[in-house]
Amino acid sequence: MRHPCFITATGQFLPGERVTNERMEARLGQIGPKPSGLRDRVLRQNKIVGRYYAIDDQQRTTHTNAQMAANAVRDALANSRLDLKDVRLLVAATSQGDLPLPGFASMVHGELGLPPCEIATLHGVCASSVVALRHATLAVGAGEAANAVCVASEFASRLLKASRFQAQGYGDGKRLPFETEFLRWMLSDGAGALLIESSPGPGLALEVESITIKSYAGQFPPCMFVGHRDQVLAAPPVGWLDHPDYATASAAGAINLHQTVELLPDVVRVCVNGVFELIEEGKLDPKAVDWWVTHYSSHLFREQANELFARGGLTIPPDRVFTNLYTSGNVGSASFPLMLGDLFRSGELRPGQRIVCIVPESGRFLFGYVVLRVVGGDAADSRPAAVPPSVSEPPDIKTTGSPLEESLVRQLAGVWTAFETRLNRVPIVAKMYDGRLTLQDYRDLLFNLRQQVIDGSRWISRVASNITREHFPLRSAFIGHSRDEHRDFEMIERDYASVGGNVEDIRRGRKNIGSTALSEYVLGRASRENPFDLIGAMFIIEGLGRRVAARWAARIREQLHLAPEQVSFLAYHSASDDVHFERLDAAVQSGILTEQLVEEIVTAAKVVARL
Repeated sequence: MRHPCFITATGQFLPGERVTNERMEARLGQIGPKPSGLRDRVLRQNKIVGRYYAIDDQQRTTHTNAQMAANAVRDALANSRLDLKDVRLLVAATSQGDLPLPGFASMVHGELGLPPCEIATLHGVCASSVVALRHATLAVGAGEAANAVCVASEFASRLLKASRFQAQGYGDGKRLPFETEFLRWMLSDGAGALLIESSPGPGLALEVESITIKSYAGQFPPCMFVGHRDQVLAAPPVGWLDHPDYATASAAGAINLHQTVELLPDVVRVCVNGVFELIEEGKLDPKAVDWWVTHYSSHLFREQANELFARGGLTIPPDRVFTNLYTSGNVGSASFPLMLGDLFRSGELRPGQRIVCIVPESGRFLFGYVVLRVVGGDAADSRPAAVPPSVSEPPDIKTTGSPLEESLVRQLAGVWTAFETRLNRVPIVAKMYDGRLTLQDYRDLLFNLRQQVIDGSRWISRVASNITREHFPLRSAFIGHSRDEHRDFEMIERDYASVGGNVEDIRRGRKNIGSTALSEYVLGRASRENPFDLIGAMFIIEGLGRRVAARWAARIREQLHLAPEQVSFLAYHSASDDVHFERLDAAVQSGILTEQLVEEIVTAAKVVARL
């Protein structure tokens, strides 16, 4: 079973002093006799006013990429309850390490001087930090690592210093291509780290609710890359190692950073569509989001994204969008952990808040989406401990003592035990027992229950209408049962609204695949004459109310701090289903049982339990 994962501490390292717009060209170096004519235009668009570089005014390296990453890891651990020796997994992401080989994580591990531990290197651009977080949470969540440190670091300025381009002949009458020069005024250096543990610990923590990663490289060519555009887009592509020597590769622009700017609107569009897809798939409720942590490489793209969101009916309040782009710059893969760390330390977070992180990568259209929930403080102290899922005693059916009735009860008891054992492994039920249920989980549960429950009285009424005259007392019992349940769905709607759901949304909802199959099965069986085999269906469905509903209501209230009236549907059925079982008792004791009917009832119970 997957354990919950929490970001319990963050760390950062930004090299040197903050470099203002006025100092940028002096730090990176001026190409040729005249200052750049493009710099001011790009800065007006990206609105970055400060950033950090790991080079000095002579473009000499002050910190290696591995050193920056190691310093961010140390900072994260200094803000935690762990020491370096306690780290069990180190995951490191970057667009390029200090050396082609060995892997970046190996170099960071060595820089830290950690004892032997598991490591992983993630290579990419901005979204590689999300992939690194995914790797870390999967390992911790599976119980394979007690904790993990996820770090992303970038050293872009080494690719942007003037000496590189001057050696290629740029500056004296030869202008650097726009697709390369504008990146000089966009990118900067730094590192951010996240500590992941299986429990929140003291203080605030961020529970990782979901991570979604989507690549569209099969649909788009490279957009940001190192190399000459014509060579990179050739078939097969030609990289710097394909040239006869390093000087030839440099002269051909094969080591220059390049951005295909005409593809950038597509990057924004696909990224926004990814958010809409998460909403449509039920993985994201924008009404439940308190903070949007969004990586923009330029303010210009923030405006474009806002327009696309608005066209899709999603308006995000500007004060709920968190970014440090303007003060820390675009730090590639490190941007995500640096932003999240700044928000984490801002004093703005409160237990129960939900954070959505959006991390697009133009490299070749890779996008990361992370949903987090703030826990800690009072919420952490009152967080219920995980309890082992248990299988309750089967719902009891009273009999007259006849062998057929007793045989039916024994077989149904076996069906119940197998059913509840499987039920406890369903993800949302497992989260109840683990103490990590979210408000969105509860809304999802109510949303799907409503579409199923609304059919409950329909199939029971159909059963009653197809019971023949000689079984009139049973027909009356089924009619009474249908009358009791025909407005249950309204109770679910009230519960849904009380926890922040939109009633119109739940009313327009459609049955999921399982509910569709269940409804078709029971309505089809109920259309036959004397469909008494559906006693088995009633045993499972009403048994949920009698044996499980009260336990679920208590766990949901405890974890989400809800009032009794916000779990009214579950609480009602934990009591009312005793009455319903009295009618089930009467049906079993009515004398209708035969060996064949007993077999049919047990089969119906098995089918409904599985559906």
